[in-house]
Amino acid sequence: MSSSLPVQEGIQLGRQASLTRDERHVPTIVQRKTYSPGFDALIANNDALTFLSDVPNETFQLVVTSPPYNLGKSYERRGNFQEYLAWNTKIFEQCTRTLKTGGSLCWEIGNYIEKGEVFPLDAYFYSIIKQNPAMILRNRIIWFFEHGLHATQRLSGRYETILWFTKGEDYVFNLDQIRVKQKYPGKRYYKGPKRGSPSANQNGKNPGDVWKVLKEDWDASVWDIPNVKANHPEKTIHPAQFPIELVERLVIALTNERDIVFDPFMGVGSTIAAALLHDRAAVGVEKEATYVKIALERAQKAGAGTLRHRVIGTEKHVPSTRDKVAQVPPEWSVEGSGNS
Repeated sequence: MSSSLPVQEGIQLGRQASLTRDERHVPTIVQRKTYSPGFDALIANNDALTFLSDVPNETFQLVVTSPPYNLGKSYERRGNFQEYLAWNTKIFEQCTRTLKTGGSLCWEIGNYIEKGEVFPLDAYFYSIIKQNPAMILRNRIIWFFEHGLHATQRLSGRYETILWFTKGEDYVFNLDQIRVKQKYPGKRYYKGPKRGSPSANQNGKNPGDVWKVLKEDWDASVWDIPNVKANHPEKTIHPAQFPIELVERLVIALTNERDIVFDPFMGVGSTIAAALLHDRAAVGVEKEATYVKIALERAQKAGAGTLRHRVIGTEKHVPSTRDKVAQVPPEWSVEGSGNS
């Protein structure tokens, strides 16, 4: 990616995201059952394993997804946990086969819950992915969000994880395009031959292996990106939609322009949109026809520059004390009232 592209809140934007609507390349968006070249975005209404069986080896630069958690949501069938892990093993085998050497696999996951017991899926999936000796874990990223279901028998879950693996020792990592503003740019060496000279990198600092993504502060311990709830600008009918912004950071850091990004559990197409916004090609698979229709619409809008989405780097809304939602309800004056 050209270093002359504009930067928004420390993140270097892709060419498509930086152009006006009239300047944009109109992407070729196709819907097919199987993989074949000749697209900017390929969307398939198919089963992930069936689709992957026809994809050539070493096709994708980045595989990124959030798979079903075996929780019995509307788009999945809750099954035996060991059968679920065996199915995921087959998915990983195909994803690593079709991943280029030097490419990355990013698996965004939470927990499986059964009879009140928490099973951390990233721990199980790490062991499965490591069955392929070429796959190397580079980071375990925490995605923190403040809103969600309230638990009553344990602490409410407020984070999920992203396992970032690379295929091989040499891999694409665009550090300079994700550097962040130095917190203390005036720091200087206090000893040695460089004593008195600036010690910070003038291009920004490495954000670290666990990020807090806020407007001007990426240097804390978590990625703090709002999840997609009812009032989020990207909300669709999907019950477990993840934000475009979450994928964008992975796309920018781990791929170059025109690389192919693949999502085997596309849902409503957040990965497709993130790739198109940054001039990458994208392939997504989804077995639910309703979600495929929405993904196609979102892809077309992303390519045209009309997709309504939370712009990368946007500061989270913090309610003022005057906002009704920030005021203490009068009912709380009654002893024992309130929710978890």
